[in-house]
Amino acid sequence: MSASLQTYTPDLQRYDELLSPDGSIRPHWRALVERLEQAGPDAVRRSADLARRLIVENGVTYNVYADPQGRDRLWTLDMLPVIMSAEEWQSIERGVIQRARLFDALLADLYGPQRLLQEGTAPAEVAFGHPNYLWPCHGAVPRGGRWLYMYAADLARSPDGRWWVLSDRTQTPSGPGYALENRRIVSRVLADTLDDLNVRPLSGAFASLRDGLLANVEESETPLAVVLTPGPFNETYFEHAYLARQLGFSLVEGSDLTVRDDTLYLKTLGGLKRVHAVLRRLDDDFCDPAELRADSALGVQGLLKVVRAGRVVLGNALGSGVIESAAWLGFLPSICEWLLGESLQLPSVATWWCGERPALEEVLEGLDRLVIKPTFPNQRFEAVFGRDLTRDARARLIRRLRARPYAYVAQERLALSQTPVWRGTGLTGRALSLRVYAIAGPEGYQVIPGGMARIASDVYADVVSTQRGGGSKDVWVLGQGEEGSQATELAPRSRLRNESLPSRVGENLYWLGRYATRCEDKVRLLRGTLALERRSEVWPRAVDTCRHLGVTPMDSDPAASLFDTQHQLGIAADLQRLQWSATQARGRLSAEHWRAIGVVQRQYHDASSSSSDVRETLDRLTLSCAALSGFAHDDMTQDDAWRLMMLGRRVERISFLSLLLSRRLSEAAPTQGELEWILDIASGTIAYRTRYFDRPRLAPLLQLLVRDAKNPRSLAFLGQEICAITQQLSESAGELAVDFFQQAVTEAVEADFGALEGAGYSADLARQGFSRALSKVVDAASLLSDRLSMRHFSHTELDRHAVTA
Repeated sequence: MSASLQTYTPDLQRYDELLSPDGSIRPHWRALVERLEQAGPDAVRRSADLARRLIVENGVTYNVYADPQGRDRLWTLDMLPVIMSAEEWQSIERGVIQRARLFDALLADLYGPQRLLQEGTAPAEVAFGHPNYLWPCHGAVPRGGRWLYMYAADLARSPDGRWWVLSDRTQTPSGPGYALENRRIVSRVLADTLDDLNVRPLSGAFASLRDGLLANVEESETPLAVVLTPGPFNETYFEHAYLARQLGFSLVEGSDLTVRDDTLYLKTLGGLKRVHAVLRRLDDDFCDPAELRADSALGVQGLLKVVRAGRVVLGNALGSGVIESAAWLGFLPSICEWLLGESLQLPSVATWWCGERPALEEVLEGLDRLVIKPTFPNQRFEAVFGRDLTRDARARLIRRLRARPYAYVAQERLALSQTPVWRGTGLTGRALSLRVYAIAGPEGYQVIPGGMARIASDVYADVVSTQRGGGSKDVWVLGQGEEGSQATELAPRSRLRNESLPSRVGENLYWLGRYATRCEDKVRLLRGTLALERRSEVWPRAVDTCRHLGVTPMDSDPAASLFDTQHQLGIAADLQRLQWSATQARGRLSAEHWRAIGVVQRQYHDASSSSSDVRETLDRLTLSCAALSGFAHDDMTQDDAWRLMMLGRRVERISFLSLLLSRRLSEAAPTQGELEWILDIASGTIAYRTRYFDRPRLAPLLQLLVRDAKNPRSLAFLGQEICAITQQLSESAGELAVDFFQQAVTEAVEADFGALEGAGYSADLARQGFSRALSKVVDAASLLSDRLSMRHFSHTELDRHAVTA
């Protein structure tokens, strides 16, 4: 026995994925175990740490409702994959494809002629009693005739080694994006092993999904496809954004779409653009508040009319959730024979719908070996294992079964197989289930090679659930010949896709730019203030400026304000807004840009929880904010999305600098210490020293920070950039007048700086006049922001950015 296996204990009552009954390592696992032995425990531990770090850096999350750990719980991935031989996978692949074809045909019959129910092959109660049987969808034939573009089967292995289907997912199957991300991370951790074992890639199926959704778009039109999400609070929002980015689709919410003349449109910066295909991640009944669920704020009013008119491809079709009931499983063999003329290849676990009296009596007799589940998903109770019931609990369950038999399904309990996971210095076992995905392409269904493995928190678990703290694994399907590969990118399409920018995404990119710059400016202001000696004459005015610009609450110590989460204008609140805007626009950010935003958040939270030194924390945040500036400038194609983010940065910076200078010049002449403090905040100290020999004076300082168009932080430079960007936006998204803004900046830039120096009456008047000119720049920037919102963002939800400069 190898060293890493000394901690691994097989369970004779379960199938072991790693070990044969005689205790030997199964042939397709040997290469991986040998490499673990060669690497040694320390190297394997470092690999496991790398996998966890990549999850953090990539922002892979799974939102658990009412989770005490917070809304965005990190995804759990075990470094070791589940390995399957090519021969074993082929039988699963054939069975999953058949089930996808079967359910596609079943949906067509249920929402069409309903001959299956008329013949009595399946009871009508299972279909019509299901809350996801949508009567308004009856007779609505999907464009192209395809009902399911993505199907998932949850599989488990019985002790004899056979795979059984536990449940089918037909509405919005979750997990394929996580499966692809799992592969990306594991390919970094075990790159050499992945290559040597000739593991089949995942990418081809995703390319087929994209091509399948766009197959029915007229050749004369540039296709526009979207991923419809409920929003960032959904448990699998990471996957929604991930799929949109991988497929090249826009990630949208219901408020981003509208219906005109039986056609679906996306609200973009340049107006309404027709949507040709929707990959929806929103449950059936929430999709159209006009005809389905009236209280839905997530859907699109009139979407069902578009479907009836055949004007959009929807994956999956509305009403497909009716298949998600365990009650169907017992009838599938006869349904398959009736609809396809074939025997069911991949069997379901033995299932009885208690609505039939013979089935109910059989269930009551064998209750100890069965699991009782709800027939429909709107029944809120957990699965009940008959073997675990006390005498009184068993009697109560029997009474419930006899009173409402149609509400219950019984399934044979399977002892889930176990798979190895790495813990500490060796291997241990965990219960395993497998989710396998079939995807519809132009040529029919194909299966993602491997799918996603889910593991329970212990080996003896009867249920594997991510919501209950379970984890995941990559699944390696060994290839034959040349079919294995490391590649995970989607194959390119020769057809140009529509690059329209949704208004909501554009709005959040704009505010991402503003909040990133706002955080940087406030951090620099607070850092520069805390660098002063409290006994200096500059300290009171610096603290007053911090309070005026919202960095520090009134009557609060500046140092304590950094970690003040209750102050709505403080750095903590702005960091939260930065994170929110980035989350909304995640599909437009590179992985590195998103990672850099996560670094800023982690730095702040780690410093806050450990009560780190405030000045040291501000130094780190300054560097991290500077990194965000670099990503904003150089990490995006310079299209409208980039322009909006840069416009947000420019508007925020010109507002901050104008406020800073206006506040200090509205009173007495700034002292030399104040001028040095201002230069530090505006990152102008080196530039000033390079240009001038003498110590800071007001006129040269304003020449640098206001008039010098070569200084990227000056008012003149920022004003020119804002006008140039709005002009470029006007060319693609409609005109936006900025004459009023340009005039305000010009008035400030052309002021007589020499007249502002000195302590006389005329100098005081000149400084007050210049202060008013700077205030006009602030007002003009605010008005420009409002007009931008009304011109390009007004057809989104009410502006949630209540706190502005």
